[in-house]
Amino acid sequence: MLVDKTERQLFCFEKNQNENSSADIEKNIWHMFVDGAARKNPGPAGAGVFITKNHIAILKKGFFLGCKTNNQAEYIAFLLGIHHLKTFLKGQYAEITCYSDSLLMVKQLNGEYKVADQKLKKLYDIAKMYRDAIPMLIKHIPREKNMEADEAANWGIDNKVPLPKVFISTFSFE
Repeated sequence: MLVDKTERQLFCFEKNQNENSSADIEKNIWHMFVDGAARKNPGPAGAGVFITKNHIAILKKGFFLGCKTNNQAEYIAFLLGIHHLKTFLKGQYAEITCYSDSLLMVKQLNGEYKVADQKLKKLYDIAKMYRDAIPMLIKHIPREKNMEADEAANWGIDNKVPLPKVFISTFSFE
């Protein structure tokens, strides 16, 4: 689902939208915001993804994950972000930054924390493989700076939006 111009609320951490230069457009800068949500923990869960290219909204989607923990939902949101981002990139060079309000996931994917939980370890292994294959920065942001992805995750839960079939066939993490 492309985000309509009237729905755009962009989070431009490095520059304001008005400060974009022609060099930014040539650089192919992508920002991927991801968020997982679980009502109760574990409980009904969702994953949200919000992607921008050169500070322009490209995609905002939320999905229902069934019964998951908050941390599992965060990792699945990251994998959904990669899944969607790959369809846009099609092998071209890009500067990618992933933003998440999950300090645990960010620190684990950046090698600062170890993963103890075995169910989470399966998701971590898949996420780490993609993180290593696709050069990107992964940064922690406060929850209030991740509202687009948070809204998408909760919308996915409320509307029971199924995961894309191609995503399910690509990732087996049950």
